[in-house]
Amino acid sequence: MEIERRVRWYQRPLDKFLLTGGKRAIEIAHRRWGKDEIALGVTCQLAHQRVGSYWHCLPEYAQARKALWTAVNPHTGKRRIDEAFPPILRESTNEAEMFIRFKNGSTWQLVGSDRYNSLVGAGIAGVVFSEWALANPSAWGYIRPMLEENDGWAVFITTPRGRNHAKAMFDMAKDSPRWFAEVSTIYDTRALTSEQLDESLKEYVALYGEDLGRAQFEQEYECSFNAAILGAFYAREMVAVRKEGRIVALDAMPDIPVHTAWDIGVRDDTSIWFFQVVGTQVFVLDCYSASGVGVDHYASIVHERFAAHGWRKGVDFVPHDAKVKQWGVPEARTRVETMAEYRLRPELVPMASKLDGINAVRRTLPRCVFHPRCEDQGLAALEQYRREWDDEKKAFKQSEVHDWSSHLADAFRYLSLSWRSVPLEIEPARIKPPPGKMIVPPLPDERSGRRTRL
Repeated sequence: MEIERRVRWYQRPLDKFLLTGGKRAIEIAHRRWGKDEIALGVTCQLAHQRVGSYWHCLPEYAQARKALWTAVNPHTGKRRIDEAFPPILRESTNEAEMFIRFKNGSTWQLVGSDRYNSLVGAGIAGVVFSEWALANPSAWGYIRPMLEENDGWAVFITTPRGRNHAKAMFDMAKDSPRWFAEVSTIYDTRALTSEQLDESLKEYVALYGEDLGRAQFEQEYECSFNAAILGAFYAREMVAVRKEGRIVALDAMPDIPVHTAWDIGVRDDTSIWFFQVVGTQVFVLDCYSASGVGVDHYASIVHERFAAHGWRKGVDFVPHDAKVKQWGVPEARTRVETMAEYRLRPELVPMASKLDGINAVRRTLPRCVFHPRCEDQGLAALEQYRREWDDEKKAFKQSEVHDWSSHLADAFRYLSLSWRSVPLEIEPARIKPPPGKMIVPPLPDERSGRRTRL
């Protein structure tokens, strides 16, 4: 059966690359380029050339239903997924799980990068990351081994959102013979007339004001990576970090302790920053974020990185709720006690309101020098961390958007509240025995003649 597809002239390079066996592609394109449309069409064709599981991943699972599953093409009056995957090709459709099984045995499903660690797929043959600049970059690290094992393909489609992980991936891809990498601005495609562009710019200015409105237009239509992210808490400070060249491959000072700052998640990510205080500067050496694992996992990550780099161990700064919340252990122990059992040195962050913490970050960032290891996750999160937009009031709320970036941003807030009080000398960690038990000291050397009282 032949299914008619309409491919615009400026979509053809990406379409051809994927249909002729290309495995990795990133398309940075303006709004209304037709990114999801072309990705869905390619997926349908490839799913009927090779039986396998295919995913379409949005930044958040909750967005998937509204953005694609129930979305209607205003020009045709049909659902977008019905245009991409005609019902005649399907064996079954699961509305609740947004899952389609085709008659040839392939499957397609909408998923979210905020739930990446719950994804299980033995035969993943292809994945589309839609709005990649807003997605959790850890999702690609989780899915990539599945695709490599199955010789599968991946395509990343997005408009820019600052100089975050999408920009870093594009910079890598454009120099790689294995990748397709393209930036398509509105001036490249001429998809809109000058009158339509003028109208769009006026709408943005009316909605967000002159400066933010123009920045939004540059981001959405001119594909500018330098445009400020709407509502970003640390936009000015992060622009200064990049302009002043404060992302360098620095080494930790050997005689100064390296500390960590944690945001401990219950059902969300746990995020960790590794930092060192050198005079009035803060060397930010690394970061890590994951979910669905216990304290033993994070303790092993910390110890491995200290051993690999030869860092001198400092303090592990944790929020105050670490005193009361459990980490899924059977016995009723606080997280601070559990961390101590794994040879960590937990210390509570000074009490402060979230607003005071945000101000502390703004004062701390001008003192920071970041290692490039922080680029994909850490720096991207600090640039992405932003306020919610209230469509009714046409203003930003005080509350933040709670997504993958908020966990690393919270951990950095704890770093900013703690770095001024770090100790210069660190006492050896003391391991507390479990309740009702005692730790027996090692027996003395027989030749010492010394006695030990138990």
